[in-house]
Amino acid sequence: MAEELIPETPEEEEQPIKQRKNGLYPGVSDELAENMTTGWADTELRDLEPIAQASHTAARRAALSARFPGERLVIPAGNLKTRSNDTEYAFRASTEYAYLTGDQSEDGVLVLEPKADGHRATIYLLPRSNRENGEFWLSGQGELWVGRRHSLGEAEQLLGIPAKDVRELAEQLRQATGPVRAVRGHDAGIEEALTDKVTAERDEELRVCLSEARAVKDEFEIGELQKACDSTARGFEDVVKVLDKAEATSERYIEGTFFLRARVEGNDIGYGSICAAGPHATTLHWVRNDGPVRSGELLLLDAGVETHTLYTADITRTLPINGRFDELQRKIYDAVYESQEAGIAAVKPGAKYRDFHDASQRVLAEKLVEWGLVEGPVERVLELGLQRRWTLHGTGHMLGMDVHDCAAARTEAYVDGTLEPGMCLTVEPGLYFQADDLTVPEEYRGIGVRIEDDILVTEDGNRNLSAALPRQADEVEAWMASLKG
Repeated sequence: MAEELIPETPEEEEQPIKQRKNGLYPGVSDELAENMTTGWADTELRDLEPIAQASHTAARRAALSARFPGERLVIPAGNLKTRSNDTEYAFRASTEYAYLTGDQSEDGVLVLEPKADGHRATIYLLPRSNRENGEFWLSGQGELWVGRRHSLGEAEQLLGIPAKDVRELAEQLRQATGPVRAVRGHDAGIEEALTDKVTAERDEELRVCLSEARAVKDEFEIGELQKACDSTARGFEDVVKVLDKAEATSERYIEGTFFLRARVEGNDIGYGSICAAGPHATTLHWVRNDGPVRSGELLLLDAGVETHTLYTADITRTLPINGRFDELQRKIYDAVYESQEAGIAAVKPGAKYRDFHDASQRVLAEKLVEWGLVEGPVERVLELGLQRRWTLHGTGHMLGMDVHDCAAARTEAYVDGTLEPGMCLTVEPGLYFQADDLTVPEEYRGIGVRIEDDILVTEDGNRNLSAALPRQADEVEAWMASLKG
C-alpha cells in the first residue's frame, strides 16, 4: 500500500499540505506543484439519469417532512473509521441517510429545512477534490489516492436533491435557529455543531420514526431484497461445490467462498458470515470461522449478500458436510424444519407479529418433550420457557437495509404489532445441543441446526424470497449431490 502525504486540516487551509512523517519525499517543489495544476481534461459527467430509487427516496423524505413540520432535520451519513494507524474500514453509509437519499458518500449530510409548506431538502457533500491547492494528489482522501467522487452538480442530477459543500455545513448549523432534530451516532462534528440546539429525547423520536418507516417495504425495496436472496442462494451453491477444499483447510475457506459471491454480485456481505462446522454450530454467532470442517458433521451456514443499494438477505442452511444426514442429525433437522413450516404458515397480514414465533416454539417444545429431554406437559414448558435451553433465540426479526432492521421501533409497533403487506422478516428456528450439556444424551451433544428464510408478507399470505434454496432434508441431500456432480 503506497504512502500518501498527510492531508491538511481545516485550520491549515492556507498552509501547504504537510508531508507524512517518515515519507520518502522531503516536500513539493513550486515547479511540481504548478505542473500538477494544469493539463487535466474536463471529466464532468453531464445528462446523468436519476438513480433507480430516486422517486422512492423523495416519497420517504415527504413522509418524514409531514411527520415533523416546522423543524430542521439533520441526517448524517457518517465518517470514515480508522482500522489501524492511517488505514480505514470500508465505508458504509448510515441506514437512515441511505434510506432517505440513495447516496452512500462518507461525510454526507441530508438537511431538511422547514418552510411554509413542508421542508426544503439539501444534501451536503464533499465536492471533487481541489486541483488548485494540490488536494487531489497530496491529500490521503484526494481522488488520485482513493478515486473520483461525484461533483455537486452530478450528485444533484443523480439524487434529485440540491447539493452544497458539506465543509460549510457545521458553521451554518451553529447559527441555525428554531427546533432541530438529528440522527446521532454517525458524525461527531455535526453533533458538536448542534450541541446546544438538540435534546436526546427529540433526537430519539426522529430515530424511532425512521426505524418504523422502514417496516413496510416499497416496490423498489422488495426487488432489492429478492436480488439479495437470489445472490445469496448462488453463494450457498458456491460453498457446497468446494466443501472438499474446506475440509482440507478450515471454515475460512467457506467464509472466503461466500464473500467472493457477495463482492462480485453485491456491495458486500450484510453481516459477518457464520460458517459453523461441527460443534461450532451451537454457537449462535460463530464468526471466527477458524475451525475444522469434518465429514460426518453438520455445517451451519448463516450468510447474506448485501446489494449495491444496501439491502441484505439473511439465510441459514444446515448441511451435512458429506452430503448425507445420519439418523440423529435428520431427526433433529426434521424437527427444526417442522417448526419453521409452522412459523412460516403463521406469517400473514393481520396476524400478530409474535404468532410465527409462538407457532415455531410450540413445535420445538413438543419435540423436546417427545424426546424426553424436558418434562411436559408442553403448555408448562412454554409458560416457563424451558425449551429455551436448546432453542435460545427468538424465531426471527425484521429484515431490510439492516440485517436486524427497524431495531429502534417502539415495542408496540414491532414485536407487539400486527403484520402488514410489505413487511419482510426472517423465520429461523433452531435447536442447539451444547458440547458440554450433560442434560442430553451424549450423541446429541455438539449438534446445532438452524433453518432460516426471508419471508415477505403479501396481501393474501406470504412469499418466501429465499425459496431457491431447498429446505426439506431429502431435497437438501439431492441438491448437494447435484452440485457436487
